[in-house]
Amino acid sequence: MQIWIDADACPRVIKEMVFRAAERLKVPVCLVANNDLSKSHSAWVTSVRVKNGFDVADDYIAEHAQGCDLVITADIPLAARIVEKGGVALDPRGELYTEDNVGERLSMRNMMQELRADGLLLGGPGQFSLTDRQRFASSMDRLLTKMLRR
Repeated sequence: MQIWIDADACPRVIKEMVFRAAERLKVPVCLVANNDLSKSHSAWVTSVRVKNGFDVADDYIAEHAQGCDLVITADIPLAARIVEKGGVALDPRGELYTEDNVGERLSMRNMMQELRADGLLLGGPGQFSLTDRQRFASSMDRLLTKMLRR
């Protein structure tokens, strides 16, 4: 089992939570981004810098993640790819992507993207809150406990 983080847009506080869990549980973590990443002081954390380009980090994660891995991402198309191959994907706000909800979330994302492109909708997701952090921590702990028991 390994934890993958789609690191370009992942909030720092979420990365730090994952690093602490990785150290505590002895689970490897790999951050993937097309930007420079700050170094972690843990032997359990590695990083991969991919070329700049649309979805290059997502493609790397989708190619390398296994069915027994956890992927942390806010990118719904990447989450759909992970769920399709039997993996587990978790949003940084603590929402688990499943076979039951990822298709609906992808459709909603596409509709919102069209509305933004047409100028009918402005903005994106709300500001990252303390509630989001707490929900993520709780979801991640439950998932890791369940996944490590397998």
